[in-house]
Amino acid sequence: DLLPACNGEITTMSFLQDVVDILLQYVVKSFDRSTKVIDFHYPNELLQEYNWELAEQPQTLEEILLNCRTTLKYAIKTGHPRYFNQLSTGLDMVGLAADWLTSAANTNMFTYEIAPVFVLLEYVTLRKMREMIGWPGGCGDGIFSPGGAISNMYAMLIARFKMFPEVKEKGMAAIPRLVAFTSEHSHFSVKKGAAALGIGTDSVILIRCDERGKMIPSDLERRILEAKQKGFVPFLVSATAGTTVYGAFDPLIAIADICKKYKIWMHVDGAWGGGLLMSRKHKWKLNGVERANSVTWNPHKMMGVPLQCSALLVREEGLMQSCNQMHASYLFQQDKHYDLSYDTGDKALQCGRHVDVFKLWLMWRAKGTTGFEAQIDKCLELAEYLYNKIKNREGYEMVFDGKPQHTNVCFWYIPPSLRSMEDNEERMSRLMKVAPVIKARMMEYGTTMVSYQPLGDKVNFFRMVISNPAATHQDIDFLIDEIERLGQDL
Repeated sequence: DLLPACNGEITTMSFLQDVVDILLQYVVKSFDRSTKVIDFHYPNELLQEYNWELAEQPQTLEEILLNCRTTLKYAIKTGHPRYFNQLSTGLDMVGLAADWLTSAANTNMFTYEIAPVFVLLEYVTLRKMREMIGWPGGCGDGIFSPGGAISNMYAMLIARFKMFPEVKEKGMAAIPRLVAFTSEHSHFSVKKGAAALGIGTDSVILIRCDERGKMIPSDLERRILEAKQKGFVPFLVSATAGTTVYGAFDPLIAIADICKKYKIWMHVDGAWGGGLLMSRKHKWKLNGVERANSVTWNPHKMMGVPLQCSALLVREEGLMQSCNQMHASYLFQQDKHYDLSYDTGDKALQCGRHVDVFKLWLMWRAKGTTGFEAQIDKCLELAEYLYNKIKNREGYEMVFDGKPQHTNVCFWYIPPSLRSMEDNEERMSRLMKVAPVIKARMMEYGTTMVSYQPLGDKVNFFRMVISNPAATHQDIDFLIDEIERLGQDL
């Protein structure tokens, strides 16, 4: 009954208006603290409660609208001010509007021919991001990719090509054994990229970190020399600006010095911490990033841009194109009537590429750099508020000393039953079970969500992160009260 059916206009307008009403109700509920963050059901319950199967015959539009309502009923409200579970939280209205517009335009990012405005906006936005990194005049290159893991893999791909361009045609068999270096607290995507590129996970050497989770430069240099003595070729160091768990920033200046000394590509994974470049108060934490050869920066994390929005920025112009181009003549004809440098598809690994830039560009227009700065500063201030509230509070132990560098606040909640126990194996095994039980209860009540994990020799602890500008001091107070309410009897 819908367009392009003959006389489908009225039905289509009515249907889409109903969909918009469903969406607007969801948006309003997302910011209503009296509503649940999650209406939790176990997978088998949800499968049995509704018919999700695909049928031969079409459903009515009324049934389709019911499907829409049901889907959102059980969706996690990631924009809720009390959702702290992931690095990507919040629900930005301008970003949401941009996503709707992008879906309506429904085009691909590979040529100027079919995405003229989007291609130009990507060009402008990436140049601005490179300026903020500190590369003169925003020089270099870049691309929006389907997430930080892919951006990091792009960096590995380009670093390998820079050192051994013959690998593109001849493969890994034609080049020496390569090794990459990253910290033991870095994101798993570095190893995943090595596996995907045929370098192998054993070729990713993990560098020791200090007690705050920062890479130790002296250990990096020692391991580089060790690898060279074994006949391996170091080709990439991936430093982290904002580790996933501790929110640590590696010492980029010292790492840059080592990379320069041994002629190794320096990549900075700023997927989580890159947003701090927007803040005059906090960007010092990335001092030295301008010396990197490539940088990953995910605006869908700290900057609150709707998923997905991840950029890889490269200092050397033309390198991405040389590394990835395949000269597909049916897409990238050389006799087009416009400047072919705006056909960006041949520098990407993908052929089809979603328009991720528009929501970031439109939000940046709506907020200005100062608006992003204000929301980032607010989130960091909230993290400090949480840290100050619990660092000396009975029943809490911090995972590391000192105030956090990012919005990551890592702590154990110690129930009354464990507070007088000696610090021994039995206490550890009991403490390990505390965070998972509290988290499960949070989800069943639907009141809030916060992440937990073990790390190294440390048993399960809470990792609180704040990237939602809708959160307030009262939401932090609520979280503390809720942890205590749900964990008192453990």
